[in-house]
Formats: sequence, C-alpha cells, structure tokens
Amino acid sequence: MEELKGKTAIVTGASRGIGASIVDEFVRLGMKVVLAARSADAIDQTAEAIRKAGGDAVAVACDVAVYADLEKAVETCKTHFGQVDILINNAGLIDPIARLGDSDPAEWGKVADVNYKGVYHGIRAVLPEMEARGGGVIVNISSGAATNALEGWSHYCSSKAAVLMLTKCVHKEYGDKGIRVVGLSPGTVATDMQRSIKKSGLNPVSTLNWEDHIAPDWPAKAVAYLCTEAARDLDGDDFALRSEDSRRRVGLI
Repeated sequence: MEELKGKTAIVTGASRGIGASIVDEFVRLGMKVVLAARSADAIDQTAEAIRKAGGDAVAVACDVAVYADLEKAVETCKTHFGQVDILINNAGLIDPIARLGDSDPAEWGKVADVNYKGVYHGIRAVLPEMEARGGGVIVNISSGAATNALEGWSHYCSSKAAVLMLTKCVHKEYGDKGIRVVGLSPGTVATDMQRSIKKSGLNPVSTLNWEDHIAPDWPAKAVAYLCTEAARDLDGDDFALRSEDSRRRVGLI
C-alpha cells in the first residue's frame, strides 16, 4: 500500500459505517482525505481529530443528491490538496424498506437520488479533473443486490444495478484515458443499515444475526487495495468480498 501514501481522496458518506472506516484506513496509509457527508458536525470533528493526530483531512458538508455539492467537494480537494487522485462513492440509503405496493414514491425516489444519481454526480464532478491530469481512481460501493432481487429492496437493488452499469460505462468511455473505475460488493457489513434490515423482517438478510456480518474495516481495506495498481485487472467490474480467495487477495486472510 506504500503507493497510496500522499494520495488525495474524496470519500462520500464519510460520517459513519463503511465510509468512516475507509477514512480511517486512508489516513492510516498516509493519504489526504476530504470527508464528504450531510452530517457536517460529525465530519468536522473527525477531520479536526485527524489533523490533531498529525494526519491531513478536511470536511465538506455534502448531499450527494445535489450535484453542486459534489462540485464543491472536488473544488475543496483541489484547493486544500492540489488535485483529486481518488473518489470513493460510498454514500447510500436503504430506508424505508417496503414491498413495492407499500412503498412511498417520494421516499423511493429519495433513495434513487442518493444511491444512483449520487454516484453519477460524484463521477461527473471528478471526471474533468482526472481527465485533465491523465488519470485517477473511482471506487463505487456496490452490492450483491445489484444482481439479486430481494423482497422489500426494489429501490436498493435497482439503484445498485444502475451503479454497476455506471461502473462499466465509465470504464468504456475513460479507461483508455488513464481513469480506473471498479465496484466493491462487500457483502453484509455490521453497520446501522443492518439494524434497519433486521427490523424490517423482509427477505433472508433480515434473519441474519449481528455476528454474521463482517466488520466495516474489512471493506475499507478492500477499497484501499482496489485503489492500487495490483487491482487493475478488476477495472470496469464489481469485486465481491465474499469468497476466501477474494479476501486473501486483499490481505484479509
């Protein structure tokens, strides 16, 4: 991971869960990080703590459903760190979980705005900077739900399927311009999202116990690996963290 030292990264959904763990891992590796999330106070405090500990981080309030907020995150990264090397599209929602006939159209659309359009907004905001510099890395947090329909998750499954196709489209259009893009499907992770899933009582995932889920630092380490040259063969597709072989590849075994 030595090649990542000094690199700059924007992490969306950085206030908790997988996003917070990615920030921790990047800082541990000596990277410079822009924490982007709607929870401004939380990320301000985290960024300040990182700086006090000798790291390099800055926070920017960001709703990924708003394109201008992603533009602001990119400009913040360029202003503070000079360039954007890496974008991690992590922000995502699953609430409210409901079967299609019980779903609220406005809430369903809000999930699509964050999970799907939010990823597009991040990609669109960072592409000009990366193309001008001749390279960069984009990691989209995906899910097995992108290819597996689950009861109550129509908003989540369809938005993650859309993200998978966005990953493929970016690779097709910009792979020859030095811009790498890859998705990570981490499996079930012990975050607050799992508490909502458990409470819903819908589909087999809700029957899992807390100890069945992997810790957030596992996908964080996988994301760091995907940002390295060793992961180039995975460009344009999703990398699943469920098998022993894949976990061994990223150094978890």
